[in-house]
Amino acid sequence: MAEQGSSASLQKVIFDTDVLIWYLRGYEKSRRFIEAVAHERRALSSLTFMELLQGCRNQEEAHQVRAFVSENISFVIHPDESISRRAIGLLEHHAFSHGLRVVDAIIAASALETASSLATANVKHYRVIAPLKLIQFRP
Repeated sequence: MAEQGSSASLQKVIFDTDVLIWYLRGYEKSRRFIEAVAHERRALSSLTFMELLQGCRNQEEAHQVRAFVSENISFVIHPDESISRRAIGLLEHHAFSHGLRVVDAIIAASALETASSLATANVKHYRVIAPLKLIQFRP
């Protein structure tokens, strides 16, 4: 995961929901994977944040998710018009042929619109999106 050059050192890495679920379950490999990215480069889509909260069973778990995001993520990217337009285009091109889903399209569009890489274990969901820079997490 070593990256060279000044532009690479500033590029954000958006973490997909699956990587963060592994982390929140206490999976050590996920912790090391996330910590390999400098704190100031770590990002996630607000939809990922919502998916994490939706998976909570109670307020205590929701509090743990909020604390994790607050302590470990520098940027929460909220879909704006440009991200939404890009996600619509991705769905038009990839929903029928490759089964791209709405949330995955918005996460991918967030990475594309912010010139970020996307860290995910679910590369099959995203590999059809040619300009998207993927960092694969192998649980």
